[in-house]
Amino acid sequence: MKFQKIILGILKWTGILIASVLFLMFIIPILFPGTISEQVKIFANKNLAGKLDYKKTHLTFFRHFPSLTVSVDDFLLKGSKPFQNDTLLAAKEVAVGINLKNLIFDGDVKIDEIYVTDAYANVFVNSKGEANYNVYVSKNSNQPKDTTEAGASIKLDLIKLRNWNIKYNDHSARVLVDAKGLNYTGKGGLSEDIFDLTTDLDINKLDFSLNRIYYAKQKTLHADLITRINTNALTFVLRKNELRINELPLKFTGFLSILKDGYNLDINAASEKTTIRDMISVLPPQYLNWAKDTKIEGNSDLFFSLKGRFSELKNLKPRLKARLFVKDGFVSNGKAPVPMNNFNMDLNVDLPDLNTEQLGLDLKNLSFDLGPNNNFKAVVKTKGLDEMQINANVKGAVNLQTLSQALGLKDIDVRGLMDTNIQANGIFSLDKKLFPKTKGYLNLKNGWLKTKYYPNPIQNINIVANITNTDGTFKSLGVKLDPFKFDFEGNPVFVNADLQNFEDVLYKVRAKGVLNVGRIYKVFAKKGLDISGLIMADLSLNGRQSYATTGQYSKLDNKGNLILKNIKATTEYLPKSFYIKEGNFQFENEKMRFRRFFANYGKSDFALNGYLLNTINYFIERKGTLHGKFKLKSRYILIDEFMALKDGDNSKKSIEVDYAKVENPKSSGVVIIPKNLDVSLETDVKNVEFKGLKLNNLSGLASVNKGEVFLKNTSFDIIGSRMKIDARYQDESPLTANYDIALNVLDFDVQRAYNEIDMVREMVTAAKNVKGIVSLDYKLKGDFDKNMKPIYPSLEGGGVVNLRDVEVKNLKMLSAVGDNIGAKAFNDPDMKGVNIETHIKNNLIHVDKFTFKVSILRPTVSGTTSFNGLLDLRIRVGIFPGGIIGFPIVVTGTHEKPQVKIFSKTGQGIIDALYNRKTNKVIREERRAEKKTRRQQRKEKDAQEQKAKAAENTITKDLKNKK
Repeated sequence: MKFQKIILGILKWTGILIASVLFLMFIIPILFPGTISEQVKIFANKNLAGKLDYKKTHLTFFRHFPSLTVSVDDFLLKGSKPFQNDTLLAAKEVAVGINLKNLIFDGDVKIDEIYVTDAYANVFVNSKGEANYNVYVSKNSNQPKDTTEAGASIKLDLIKLRNWNIKYNDHSARVLVDAKGLNYTGKGGLSEDIFDLTTDLDINKLDFSLNRIYYAKQKTLHADLITRINTNALTFVLRKNELRINELPLKFTGFLSILKDGYNLDINAASEKTTIRDMISVLPPQYLNWAKDTKIEGNSDLFFSLKGRFSELKNLKPRLKARLFVKDGFVSNGKAPVPMNNFNMDLNVDLPDLNTEQLGLDLKNLSFDLGPNNNFKAVVKTKGLDEMQINANVKGAVNLQTLSQALGLKDIDVRGLMDTNIQANGIFSLDKKLFPKTKGYLNLKNGWLKTKYYPNPIQNINIVANITNTDGTFKSLGVKLDPFKFDFEGNPVFVNADLQNFEDVLYKVRAKGVLNVGRIYKVFAKKGLDISGLIMADLSLNGRQSYATTGQYSKLDNKGNLILKNIKATTEYLPKSFYIKEGNFQFENEKMRFRRFFANYGKSDFALNGYLLNTINYFIERKGTLHGKFKLKSRYILIDEFMALKDGDNSKKSIEVDYAKVENPKSSGVVIIPKNLDVSLETDVKNVEFKGLKLNNLSGLASVNKGEVFLKNTSFDIIGSRMKIDARYQDESPLTANYDIALNVLDFDVQRAYNEIDMVREMVTAAKNVKGIVSLDYKLKGDFDKNMKPIYPSLEGGGVVNLRDVEVKNLKMLSAVGDNIGAKAFNDPDMKGVNIETHIKNNLIHVDKFTFKVSILRPTVSGTTSFNGLLDLRIRVGIFPGGIIGFPIVVTGTHEKPQVKIFSKTGQGIIDALYNRKTNKVIREERRAEKKTRRQQRKEKDAQEQKAKAAENTITKDLKNKK
């Protein structure tokens, strides 16, 4: 009985304890909800620079038992400036664990756990190094602590992330990491200055790329890590760091320090005593199914190190070293008569400063065999890129069908006997005309290539290629291709080429055949892609490179025809593809004539007739320039389609264009001009459209030279008038460009110009009150912004506006003058035939003296106004007869609210804007000057006017000197 009482007592008190705990778990969220919610909000508002939003809040023990957590649903956090409109983190739930002891006994909210579930994080660093994750605002350590203010604090011991998708895109380092299905648990004294963080990490799919080259694609990753973190120095020391990428284990040691301008790191990684199959598991996903059905044996080792500082600002980058070692490999498919045996590889990579110009590759061995007399071996060592030291020995005789069967290739059928033997030792440099001493050949007999993408093979492939170099210079370099031929769908194609002395190439080339580009493309790629076209060639090219460059055209013997039909072509700087509907090219010694050339680019069409020079040299020389002269006809050209950031079908744009598009998604960019063209064009274009502005019947001379476009003696119809222009245009980046323009237009309608041309409305606001006909003779230079709109503070120049037959009614500035002197006639002045000369610089327009009639009065106006509407004008009102007697007036204020002072010569000047042409930024906008003496004002005004007149003269000289 006594024992039963003890048991009942224990059960009773246990039940009371459990009930009390459950009661507390229910009652604490009820007792403290206001305190916790309010203090968490105070903490968020004080410490987050990004905009925070969420729907519901919860205070409970049961979401992350047994922790008491404050949870918010549908959490959304925006990035820091300049990314305040972009999402940094979105999550289904964000919860913080509350320390119960501090809450109950001290009434303080101490956050020691964080849970984030079903989240998407978008971490971004733009090309300038600006990051969107700087949302935490830390307190100034120099300020004394406020011990009286209540609020939440963080002292983390646990972080749990469940089902995350994270994208880290760093344009300054050109790095992309995309992780899907990430689960992370981090434990440790995260709030301490120095602590050990224990990490358990799993990622279902991981992508990693550098310079748009993917080194990992859809890989699984598991990490078991212990990292010592020093928050004072922002240093991470890798103590225990074991990773597994798919089946490949990796161990890391070293450290990473985050600096103000980048990183400092020293990381070493190794995957030792693994198998070739483990190594293959990190290949792209499309190869993994092949590996499952293939017998693979052998051992491998991988070593990797990255050491040094990364700073975009100081142009510092770390050094990368890697070694891949494979021994005694064996690969065989069930159907293979002979396996790939004795597969060995020893590859070392050295990349100082991550600079490809210093890239060192040391392939000490790459070898395998497919039975007797069927083996391959390569030893290659290189250093540098533009000036590359090479020592290579490649030798092998391989039956490609046996190799294909041994590897178990399913989607491709390749046959033929390939025999190669090449030795090379020396320096390769295009700039210095150096080539390694070389002797070798590559022969392919009875080749055959068929894929699952197209029913018919490319067959009867025969290549006999020989290369020799005896002294290490371009002069002794010889390449002979005799023959290269194949058949495709009944059409034979053959090329014979003999090239000698690459310092001044002596060439003999014969090419004949028909290529169906669309069908050949389908042999290699999936069906359904919009690639089509036909190439027909019958060419005979004989000559020497210098014959064309020195004008010895009679020694050339280039002849034949090249016909293109329905060819799609792209360039990395244009958003859309060119479609060459028909191109009939005839070779006549030094010239490649365009007999018939019709092309479309989006809505624009082109017909060219003319010739190119230097075509042979262009393809031989890396820095060659194409010269040519053409007549260009078109029914319609839409300039907007050529802007670099516009949407289009071209997926192979340059990395600069791609990054600019990501960072400026709503911008059009500017038109980028090829740098290797020197071509003149006699233009005849019916309609040209640019940002809604329509030009008709454009004719004149255009030229493209070294990335600049010039227009000379060009004219077109605009708003019912004929305009003549000389102009120059040059892009600086996908987002900026500069231009010079000299224009002359007779008798155009002011109101029509105001209504139809944006630039007129923005530059000449007073034109709203002017009706009639004017003429214009003006010169300007300036910059375009990222939407190819003029940047007004960049404008420099000047010219004359002739008010030939106009009415000026109710111009506020003149009306205000009339009201102050009691002359209503200022509402309708007589300005017919008046010439107004102005000069522009730094967002100010300086007006030279001009006189007009107002009834019996003769006002003379001069002074300064700005594009933003500020006024600083001097008016002398001459009184009948002849205006000999008069009185002064000063007009300040703005166009909308002019301020008039009669019998005054003291105005209030305008300090000009400051513009940085290198960064295309307005450093300072124009503003009203402090009041100064008349002498000081006159001195500053004269200086500004002299600068503006000098800018106008510079434009005139530049347009005369350049093309």
